[in-house]
Amino acid sequence: MHLEIRDGTDGRRIALGGRWTVANVAALEKAVSAASAAPPPGLVTLDATGLETLDLTGAWLLRSLERRIEAAGGRAAWVPERPGQIAFIDDAVENAPKAPAHEHGLSLMVLPLQTLGWYTVKLRNDFIEHVAMFGAVVTSVARALLSPKRLRLPSVVRHVYETGVTAIPIVAMIAFLISVIVAYIGAQQLRQFGGEIFVVDLVTISVLRELGVLLTAIIVAGRSGSAFAAEIGVMKLNEEVDALRAIGMDPVEVLITPRVLGLVIALPLLTILADAMGLAGGALLSWSLVDITFTQFVERVNESISETTFWVGIVKAPVFAFAIALVGTMRGMQVRDSSRELGRLTTVAVVQSIFLVILVDAIFAVIFMELDI
Repeated sequence: MHLEIRDGTDGRRIALGGRWTVANVAALEKAVSAASAAPPPGLVTLDATGLETLDLTGAWLLRSLERRIEAAGGRAAWVPERPGQIAFIDDAVENAPKAPAHEHGLSLMVLPLQTLGWYTVKLRNDFIEHVAMFGAVVTSVARALLSPKRLRLPSVVRHVYETGVTAIPIVAMIAFLISVIVAYIGAQQLRQFGGEIFVVDLVTISVLRELGVLLTAIIVAGRSGSAFAAEIGVMKLNEEVDALRAIGMDPVEVLITPRVLGLVIALPLLTILADAMGLAGGALLSWSLVDITFTQFVERVNESISETTFWVGIVKAPVFAFAIALVGTMRGMQVRDSSRELGRLTTVAVVQSIFLVILVDAIFAVIFMELDI
């Protein structure tokens, strides 16, 4: 690159030549500084006929030279014409987004409002997606139940096995241990008042009405809800869902409905198992800690429960299962572009499933209280 300065009667002429690129930026900066050190107040002609290559770095330096000439009272003229790269930089600078006025002064007030608005819009979009998915799943399940050919029984059976049968060990162990803990704490407290026999009532009612179905649903949400999101998410990344649509198949009917039906069938059965293991754990601890025999435990169970105690817990199970399957499959269908998004939405599916289970359980508690059940 080179830059030559020639002064004449018609003003100063600056001849530009060579390669004005980022590779020569150090030498270019020195040349531009020298050329603009003492520019005359009259006409300065910038001759670009000798330029071989000009990138945006070189154009930015030439634009800077123009500004310095004009700041000194001169006028820059180009021969043969002004390079287009400089015009591109002018346009980018002029159209750059302007910072809002008083941004720093209002940040303490605006930032919380922006955050609130963002979360409000996100909550609204999530609600709309949940309602849309709920409608699609209900419609697909209704079609499957009305038309046996749409039911895809082998897929439903497979999901019953994967969500139900394979979960038996962990559900049984958790239910047994939790009931042992409840019975132990209850026995320690009731012993102070001579009411050890009421340990049976405490274990029976808490397990049958709440703990059995709630713990089972939480375990299934962490286990099967995440699996649903991950499986369908991987299918989305591999474009298998798009392939189903391309061959005229409904992804909701093929992928989501069997999972929903399988979990709706499996969770009530797992709840019954959890209830049985919970009562077994309570009976074992009652026998070892407060000397209540198995026969006495069974008699007290029959006296402490009403006709609806068992069914209160069972009725919740299909609703919990539907919520878990709906959230897990919906989050899987939302996966886009990357494995990082897959991991994030799988985590969201688990957290949201557990939250919905607890929320629905609270709603059931209020309803049963109003109905005096």
